[in-house]
Amino acid sequence: MSGHSQFGLLRERRFLPFFCTQFLGAFNDNVYKNALVIMLAFHATSITAISSGMLVNLCAGLFILPFFLFSATAGQLADKYEKSTIIRYVKLFEIAIMVIGAVGFVHKDLTLLIGALFLMGLHSTVFGPVKYSILPQQLQPDEIVGGNGMIEMGTFLAILAGTILGGLLVAQEQFAVLVSAAVIGIACLGYLASRAIPSAPPAAPDLKINWNPLTETWANFKFTKQNRTVFLSVLGISWFWFYGATLLAQFPNYCKDVLGGNEHVATLMLTMFSIGVGTGSLLCERLSGHKVEIGLVPFGSIGLTVFALDLYFASPTAASGALVGAGEFLARAGSWRILCDLVLIGVFGGFYIVPLYALIQTRSERSHQSRIIAGNNILNALFMVASAAMAVLLLHAGFSIAQIFLVVAVLNAVVAVYIYTLVPEFLMRFLIWLLIHTIYRLEKSGLEKIPEEGAAVIVCNHVSFVDALIIAAACRRPIRFVMDYKIFRVPVLSFIFRTGKTIPIAPKKEDPALLEKAYDDIDAALRDGDLVGIFPEGRITDSGELYPFRPGITRILARRPVPVIPLALRGLWGSFFSRIDGPAMSQPSRLRPLRRIALVAGDIVAPAQATPEALQQTVLGLRGDWR
Repeated sequence: MSGHSQFGLLRERRFLPFFCTQFLGAFNDNVYKNALVIMLAFHATSITAISSGMLVNLCAGLFILPFFLFSATAGQLADKYEKSTIIRYVKLFEIAIMVIGAVGFVHKDLTLLIGALFLMGLHSTVFGPVKYSILPQQLQPDEIVGGNGMIEMGTFLAILAGTILGGLLVAQEQFAVLVSAAVIGIACLGYLASRAIPSAPPAAPDLKINWNPLTETWANFKFTKQNRTVFLSVLGISWFWFYGATLLAQFPNYCKDVLGGNEHVATLMLTMFSIGVGTGSLLCERLSGHKVEIGLVPFGSIGLTVFALDLYFASPTAASGALVGAGEFLARAGSWRILCDLVLIGVFGGFYIVPLYALIQTRSERSHQSRIIAGNNILNALFMVASAAMAVLLLHAGFSIAQIFLVVAVLNAVVAVYIYTLVPEFLMRFLIWLLIHTIYRLEKSGLEKIPEEGAAVIVCNHVSFVDALIIAAACRRPIRFVMDYKIFRVPVLSFIFRTGKTIPIAPKKEDPALLEKAYDDIDAALRDGDLVGIFPEGRITDSGELYPFRPGITRILARRPVPVIPLALRGLWGSFFSRIDGPAMSQPSRLRPLRRIALVAGDIVAPAQATPEALQQTVLGLRGDWR
């Protein structure tokens, strides 16, 4: 799919039926939930003596409860059994749930209505682990980010559309019949869509189910913690749901008490936020270059903090006068700033969440993937409950809603710094991403020739101090670069090189011990199946031309014969980081934004043919006249 739009997935049977199934499920959830909540808010006295406020909070708790009770079991089922079959059973179960809910609406039976809501939570609990673990089975590696972006976009638009439709239907005189027909009809459409989902074989068919949710949940967390990056990504996702749940829960009262808007303004706010998340989710594929780019996660964190802060500063002290509609609200000074903040919070939320889901899918062990996602769902639920508790405590302590936005913005910055300190790879990738999207404009060609797995050596011409960063940004696989120890120690760049597990090397006359250690580290990396990148010239060019390739590549391949992939960088000569007309980074006038550069890959070279002379000629041919 490389180079194609993620919307092309909607023409593929391996994605479209699943996308429709997921969209219709989220849509139906929110039609039912919003219709039920509004009905209880306005008609609770005709059904029960329990207050409407108590009922609304009871509904929220009952919907989340199954995530705590059944997520561990759902994760095991998704790993043990064929996933498309599970989805079809879940969709049949949804039809049955909606029939129960429909009877509850028609007869105003609170027990049936609440029971159906609990069962919907169970439905979502079972579907969740399948939802994210099926994507890596059906999509190619360069489609993962685009596929996740489409799913996140579809989910938030489904939530928005379902919320609006549920509110519209319950406002009608014959709302019970209309809501019942809608939710049953949508559930049936979801089942029909699920019938076309291709088979997705089980990841662990021999798994023995542990029916104890407590011990299985603990076992999932212990397994997930073995992969530090995946575990912290799970925590990062859960934090996003804490952040998002806190903001969304305040929207109705923020709209009424602070902005002085009616329900149409509240819907407008939700719409802007949902459009933002959808837009950010879709942009992830383009900004990441069809690969899992975790450098977008810190970028997303920055936006989530900045625009939540601005939302605090943009908020008026309190509403005055009668509630106004959307048109009058938009005519007020400052209203567009608030709506822009909501859109941009959503956009940066998409930048934040999509790469984290994609990272879990690509870096977690396939046989435990669904169980890891189930553990993620449990943590998500815990964080959402914690967000509600925090909001209640802050409001009780006298905080305004705008001040809650301020607290969340500050907390988001603290959490971000903490996570990126624990896993500097996120910050390292962010710095690389910034380089490629500000100073340079990178064109790529032939990089699909780099094998997706297995040991190999990459060789490339050496033009500037940031060559390794550009290659790392362009390639989907992590690369262990071999680099001159002096460049390795350059401030700021050193942080990136160390985090990327770069191997420093020195000439024999300067540090023979470091030289021998470098060759040992190279061999160990290749033995482990890693991709190793070297610059055979042994120095950065000061003329723009290639220097003779040194015999180090011969020594590497003699010790461990692996394929060699020649690369060529174009357009970097004359840039700020090159040595044209003197030392690099000494001429600020050369630091021009979006300088066009290119990275080209040649055909794989067998170890026996990978002599220094032959590789130099190949790289020179790939580079051509564009230095």
